[in-house]
Amino acid sequence: MEIDSATGMLMLLTAALAILAPSAWGLDRAEFPPEFLFGAATSAYQIEGAYLEDGKGINNWDVFTHTRRKSSLHCPSLLLLSLFREEFDYYADVCFRAFGDRVKFWTTFNEPNVFAKHSYMLGTYPPKHCSAPFGTCNSGNSNREPYVAAHNIIMSHAAAVDNYKRNYQAKQGGSIGIVIEMKFYEPLTNTMEDILAAQRAMSFEIHWFLDPLFFGEYPKEMREMLSSNLPTFSPAEKRLLQNKVDFIGVNHYTAIYAKDCISSPCDLNTYEGNALVLATGERDGVRIGKPTAIVGFYDVPEGMEQIIEYINKRYENTPVYVTENGYSQHSSNGLEDLINDVGRVNYLQGYLSSISSAVRRGANVRGYFVWSLMDNFEWSYGFTVRFGLYHVDFDTQVRTQKMSAKWYQGFLMGSRPVDALQTLRAGS
Repeated sequence: MEIDSATGMLMLLTAALAILAPSAWGLDRAEFPPEFLFGAATSAYQIEGAYLEDGKGINNWDVFTHTRRKSSLHCPSLLLLSLFREEFDYYADVCFRAFGDRVKFWTTFNEPNVFAKHSYMLGTYPPKHCSAPFGTCNSGNSNREPYVAAHNIIMSHAAAVDNYKRNYQAKQGGSIGIVIEMKFYEPLTNTMEDILAAQRAMSFEIHWFLDPLFFGEYPKEMREMLSSNLPTFSPAEKRLLQNKVDFIGVNHYTAIYAKDCISSPCDLNTYEGNALVLATGERDGVRIGKPTAIVGFYDVPEGMEQIIEYINKRYENTPVYVTENGYSQHSSNGLEDLINDVGRVNYLQGYLSSISSAVRRGANVRGYFVWSLMDNFEWSYGFTVRFGLYHVDFDTQVRTQKMSAKWYQGFLMGSRPVDALQTLRAGS
């Protein structure tokens, strides 16, 4: 009887998992509270495809991915983007009315900090706006536009939260929050310059969006560095911001070192450039963790506990949900390596162990979602990297369970070996 290669590898993985002794299991679902939520995340645009099917309209990513990347998209002026607030409030209201009887967790925006930087500072996402020294685009102002866009996002969020809390929350019984992408920045050295650089990086990554929601103002570091390029909140806006989120969604993939770029000039055409910080994964020639397929993302599990405790401490012990966390592989790897994804198993085990440690220390963290359920379209990386628990053949759409999917399933059911998988590391 002939067995195709993917099926054969899956049978091998099943056998390998089955023979490991219970004494080697290690991490256990019972280490988390019974009500702790676990899951796997996906994104409609990244998995559905069919961008012109079933009456769907064109969005900015459709245009961006189907035209030459060198040209900027034609977009309305940033002054007109303030109209987006009204449209978003209406859109959110439609969602609350239509789905609120079933949806109990709402997030207004996912990674708006990433969007603002890549779209209006670096010019690597649509509408591809940027200016020197942060990027080379046909139009844009990297010193001003990211912060105007972010301001409108923050106020759109505030309007949706206000509407939900006034008109829907009591009768629907749900909660509402926002999701921020968060690295954990460690000083490259113990010099005061690098210590301050790490603080600036955190401000320009996290405090930028969360400080206004909790304290009604942008962080001090941003106000001092950006001056008039940073919008201010009017009294009416501050009143709207008094509606606090019910939870904070944390998308966390890596910790990274922060190097000061004030005392020693750096290339500012980077994600942290606006904070005058250079992020690096090496200190004295030693990597902070095992690299992954995404440039600048490393396997640093202790960063998860650090970021959870940091957010709890700064933002009034607001509940945290880890809404994304995952491990990337190069699509160019062989099929056997992609399915026998020991690196991802090790990564997930390490990060979940870090969350378990945070729970034991009293952290207010209530859920964890792997990114991603299946391989998908990874924005500017396209199909060149894979995060999925399930392998997807992008030509045939055939989906194959990876070792990590079996591992995660077993963990959730309280019936699978963990630590002994480390013995397979040499094959990763």
